[in-house]
Amino acid sequence: MSPHVAQLNGRTATAEELAPLAFAGFAHFTAMQVRDGRVRGLDLHLDRLRTASLELFGDALPDDRIRSYMREALKSGPADVSLTVTIHLPGDLEVLVRTRPPASGPAGPLALTAVEHERALPAFKHTGEMAKTYYRRQAVGEGFDDAAFVDRRGRLSEATIWNLAFWDGDTVVWPDADLLAGTTMGVVQRRLGALGVPQRVQEVTLAALPGLAGAVVMNSWTPGIAVRRIGTTPLPEAPSFVTALHRAYETEPLTRP
Repeated sequence: MSPHVAQLNGRTATAEELAPLAFAGFAHFTAMQVRDGRVRGLDLHLDRLRTASLELFGDALPDDRIRSYMREALKSGPADVSLTVTIHLPGDLEVLVRTRPPASGPAGPLALTAVEHERALPAFKHTGEMAKTYYRRQAVGEGFDDAAFVDRRGRLSEATIWNLAFWDGDTVVWPDADLLAGTTMGVVQRRLGALGVPQRVQEVTLAALPGLAGAVVMNSWTPGIAVRRIGTTPLPEAPSFVTALHRAYETEPLTRP
């Protein structure tokens, strides 16, 4: 019997209850890594869910209720899991909490192809984004590890399931474009700020890549995996940059839901 769960509103979800969500596509979610029953950036996850619910559904559930569903899903399982909270509106707002084995992402460094693509409603982490999987599969078929997105103005924004961050040798550079502000990105930004590490937001184009000293991808799995190439442009692996991001992330306290 699997130690992992799929619970709807705090109780085990049936196949009949999950079927509509599997095909609806109009839902939003957040994903996190739980370690020893605790989470980094819990406030950012709750804020993401609240903000998206208000925008998409015109209503939001109290944070305490979301946390109670998370606790219920975690109480009888492993201490380390991947946890996803999905909210949809079949009638009333409903919350699906799923746990899976913990993840840490690929080792890297990664090679990313550059694809012209802009996600719909990029500020929200929503379901039904077939294009992301399509472009990743295309990238792998072309010998890359994944794909980075370039918008209609030629700006790098994000990757399929990742945020991008760059390094100029002294300062962390966050791309200026329409993108999903990831929770790991938010944690890293505030912890770097607390540590006094310089950061700035600027437009990053493919033409600007040769002038940079490194790049990473990050998501709920990891605060930084080195990127060795975007398109045809090689990038230094910048181990000190990757290490700084991981150290900053690890200074964020772990919180129980």
